[in-house]
Amino acid sequence: MVKEIKPVQFGLALGIIWGFGVLMLGLMATFLGWGVQAVSTIGSVYLGYELSVIGSIIGLIWAIVDGFIAGFLIAYIYNVLTKSMA
Repeated sequence: MVKEIKPVQFGLALGIIWGFGVLMLGLMATFLGWGVQAVSTIGSVYLGYELSVIGSIIGLIWAIVDGFIAGFLIAYIYNVLTKSMA
């Protein structure tokens, strides 16, 4: 028997993990110079994400929302597909 994934909880988990990663990347790029090109690339999608503390917080917010939507959709589609195959 396949267990169902709760979309909201999965979305929150993925959003928090992705948000933390984006925040850490932004802060490391700002203070240590690591991953500057990655911040620039992600910043082309996440408006306001740039090399600064405020930019890193803006990226955190974007990433939480983006990760939540992705996680929710992944769990929802998984649940639909596993029900149809059972």
